[in-house]
Amino acid sequence: MKNITPNAIKSELNTAITRAIQNQNREFGEQECSFSRNRILTAEKMVNLLLSMQGGSLDKELYEAGINVTKSAFVQQRDKISYTIFEDILEYFNALHQDMVKYKGYRVLAVDGSAINMARNPKSSSFMQHAGTPKGYNQLHINPLYDVLNKTYVHCHIQPQPQQDEIGALLFLLNWYDYKEKTIITGDRGYESYNLLGHLLEKTNIDFLIRVKQDRSAMREIRKLPMKELDTKISFTITTTQTNSDKANDYIFLQTRKNENRLYSTKTKSGRWDFPSPYHMSFRVVRFMLDTGEYETLATSLPNSFTLSEIKELYHSRWGIETAFRELKYSLGLINLHGKKDEFVKQEIYAAMIMSNFSSRIANQVIIENKKSNIHTYKVNMQMAIYLCKKFYRTNKGNGKQLMCDIAKYTEPVRLNRKDERNIKAKSFVGFTYRVSA
Repeated sequence: MKNITPNAIKSELNTAITRAIQNQNREFGEQECSFSRNRILTAEKMVNLLLSMQGGSLDKELYEAGINVTKSAFVQQRDKISYTIFEDILEYFNALHQDMVKYKGYRVLAVDGSAINMARNPKSSSFMQHAGTPKGYNQLHINPLYDVLNKTYVHCHIQPQPQQDEIGALLFLLNWYDYKEKTIITGDRGYESYNLLGHLLEKTNIDFLIRVKQDRSAMREIRKLPMKELDTKISFTITTTQTNSDKANDYIFLQTRKNENRLYSTKTKSGRWDFPSPYHMSFRVVRFMLDTGEYETLATSLPNSFTLSEIKELYHSRWGIETAFRELKYSLGLINLHGKKDEFVKQEIYAAMIMSNFSSRIANQVIIENKKSNIHTYKVNMQMAIYLCKKFYRTNKGNGKQLMCDIAKYTEPVRLNRKDERNIKAKSFVGFTYRVSA
């Protein structure tokens, strides 16, 4: 295996940036010639600046980067860059650097959604308004696929918050991404859907592990199961019709809007269905008791070679995406955006994910010595690692060996099985004038 150094990873990222910029015809659209003149802010410099930005004001960011232009000039040049160039950089960077950690030969990807607060803009498709907030606010909803073992983002689908559709986003990612290696996708109860399970079962190289409901609103065959620890296989048939034959065969009826020309009542409940009718479906259901005495139920396509304890471990690893969201917003600066437009915010979302991957790939190479006298096992403090890696990226002749030593100095204990209650608080956008100056 080749020696992976910070400088090698930085070189991979720079190669990805060069490839994406060379693809100008698609990325810059009609404005592909916008960067053809000699300018202070070249396309490459703009991309590098957006990748390395922190949480300060725009004036401070430009000063720190040593770029002597006005904020207006920066915004004008930024407006010529499509956010899709950052999508390409993420894709190229992932292709150039193969993440190695797997679980029994499987890559483990978690899927979840999170909202990104933005500056208020009533004209945008991301604007939301309801009785609780009559003034309204703006949000984008991110739906990433996250490699929980390597701590890297595979890809992301971004939606305006009013059109949030996490199941639809995962369907898009299933069709968009080429899964060349065995992969497990883990998700919470928000991904419980007959149609989605059908797509996951049909997809080559994909297995799933999704938490499902277990009360009265659960899937019919799961609702029939006794409330105790179990590991069983269920089979059933979905139909979109209600013929006498369907009823006699005890098929599960799924209401869909089959007739595009028909006017349906707003009260009519209907679901997606992309398969023939009738359609047979079969998968494994496992249920186990938590330390609290409550049960948790998971639907999975994993073979019986995966034991109940391994399935519990895999599902628990899904929480890594929650930690990743926190790092994305606070350590990588998505709570301190530098643009109002949806396009600008999308640029910064993908830029943050790229730098998260850059930092994780370097931090994954750092060896932390754990002494026998230690009460806890220690790991890299990712907040400091991200800061140090971004500083290394901004420096033309950064010392990779020194970076590894510096990261190793900042550690934190691994505390397993913590059960702190989640303290969820609504947070608003941090205004452009309320930024730390020092």
